[in-house]
Amino acid sequence: MAFITEHFLAASSETETEEKPHPCTQCDQVFPQNSELIRHLRTHSGDNPYQCTLCAKAFPRSSNLISHMAIHSGEKPHPCSQCDKGFLHYSQLVNHIRTHTGEKPYQCSQCNKAFSQSCDLRSHMKTHTGEKPHQCSHCDKAFLRNIDLKRHTRIHTGEKPFQCSQCDKAFSQNSDLKSHLRVHTGEKPYECSQCDRAFAQNSQLRKHLMTHTAKKPYQCSQCDKTFTQRCYLKCHFKTHTGEKPYQCTQCDKAFTEKHILVKHLKMHARIQLSQSKQCHVDHFRDPNVQVQEIQMDNENCSSVNFE
Repeated sequence: MAFITEHFLAASSETETEEKPHPCTQCDQVFPQNSELIRHLRTHSGDNPYQCTLCAKAFPRSSNLISHMAIHSGEKPHPCSQCDKGFLHYSQLVNHIRTHTGEKPYQCSQCNKAFSQSCDLRSHMKTHTGEKPHQCSHCDKAFLRNIDLKRHTRIHTGEKPFQCSQCDKAFSQNSDLKSHLRVHTGEKPYECSQCDRAFAQNSQLRKHLMTHTAKKPYQCSQCDKTFTQRCYLKCHFKTHTGEKPYQCTQCDKAFTEKHILVKHLKMHARIQLSQSKQCHVDHFRDPNVQVQEIQMDNENCSSVNFE
């Protein structure tokens, strides 16, 4: 009995001290268990064996499928006590709570930035190493995160999976759809702290704030002019290149900007309308036309029976 006990203790000690790592042959990651390596290899092969029975989505792990199924059921068992949001997982709730508390426990060791989630820190660390492991198969661009690659790929495929429920417009990114929906709702959540203006998009607010600071970060490389927005710089740069890509279809004029062409086309429309009205007036001012019309009126009147 003592021998058996001694044997198991020795085997246990040998198991604890002996390392049996499972390295990935596709990258430099190493895993303590073979099952973890198998799951990881699916990120390289794209194998998604766990298929949702309610939609076309598939997943590399059963836990991912279980989480996804809750989307169909609408189940959100972890409500936030600070707002009306709810979450599938407790870990998601913990991460969300930090948006209320402002807590950022994940500190970068290379700079002074801190993050509320560990995944954000991991992505940030790649900005120091220059690592961009997710390569686009259509062009030479590469990305830090796989989700950024997916968004970029839609530029090549033209896929627009986010459909507006109010009109027929569709978008390649969900954030673009959310911004677009404010056109229908009139919502302008981004308020300027310097004046009473508000904007539908944060980017619009940032551009507007430059009008208060007089900051002009966009410098022309051909002259000393500076601009508050990149689009203004692009417009200005055409004065150096002479480029006029917007051609009028009514005459031989061309313009540097589309909005100038639109104004110019309205001028043609006003002239055509004015000429049409003038022709109508000239028609009635012509004495020959007036005599003919009077004769026709007299003929019509003589044919009417007043009895």
